[in-house]
Amino acid sequence: MNTIQAAEIRYLDCGAGRLSYTVEGEGPLVVAVPGMGDLRSTYRELAGPIVKAGFRLAVLDLRGHGSSNTTFRTHGDAATGQDLLALIAKLGGPAVVVGNSMGASAAVWAAAESPEAVAGLVLLAPLLREAPRSRTSAWLTRQLYRAAFARPWGAAFWSRYYASLNRGKRAPWLAGHVADIRRNLQEPGRLRSFRELAVQLDHSLVEARLGEVTAPATIFVGSEDPDYKDPEAELAWFLEQLDATGQLIEGIGHYPQAQRPDLVVPVTLDFLASLQAPDGPRWARPAAGGSAQTGRSNLRG
Repeated sequence: MNTIQAAEIRYLDCGAGRLSYTVEGEGPLVVAVPGMGDLRSTYRELAGPIVKAGFRLAVLDLRGHGSSNTTFRTHGDAATGQDLLALIAKLGGPAVVVGNSMGASAAVWAAAESPEAVAGLVLLAPLLREAPRSRTSAWLTRQLYRAAFARPWGAAFWSRYYASLNRGKRAPWLAGHVADIRRNLQEPGRLRSFRELAVQLDHSLVEARLGEVTAPATIFVGSEDPDYKDPEAELAWFLEQLDATGQLIEGIGHYPQAQRPDLVVPVTLDFLASLQAPDGPRWARPAAGGSAQTGRSNLRG
């Protein structure tokens, strides 16, 4: 059963609109956010095990996505990072933040902006820097986004592209999830919000703040992820920038939480357990000057 879809939808008032989220469980707070063009239910495989392990899990929709309002006109990593911090403040932090794709970018931005609010990071196919390109190339990319995510074809285009990012092993529920994404994008205002997000997105804002991040992290990258020129090299770069452990998962693309939950779930639960305070239901932070051992492993199966 997809407990995220069954959970009561709550709303966070952010001034320019309301953001939808769900909360399940009791214990130290974990906040999860999907990537661009995705829904909360991308975390259906992680949700049950996290709650069962004794954590309180909140899953947030992006601006203009899911059940969130389409009234927002500012989008991207910093805006989503601010939303994460607002939700953590409302629910009572600190929190470990789980993010996929640009949701991971936003989680890292939030950790730099407010270290006391973010106790740890679970980063799934993160995008933490912009690929080198000319101003002309960047302009052309924005024009392509505007055309690709326009009516009447935008929802169908993104649905097909989203499916293509799931290279290699696929979740058995992928087709239904893609259909849900397409239906959501067909709601009034959502394609406009999505188009604005795509045009505004700039991961260089996150790269500039990597040195400010003190939260420990665990990172998952798929060996077939088309969003990276060289997935293994990008993971190595992540590990140079952050206090992190990393896993290169063979034979998957951009959605490790959906494509290989059998590998992602146990590593995530071990990471969460390693951060628990021994004397209460809150997160323990590394001592000043301390650092978790960084490393890389290849996960197969």
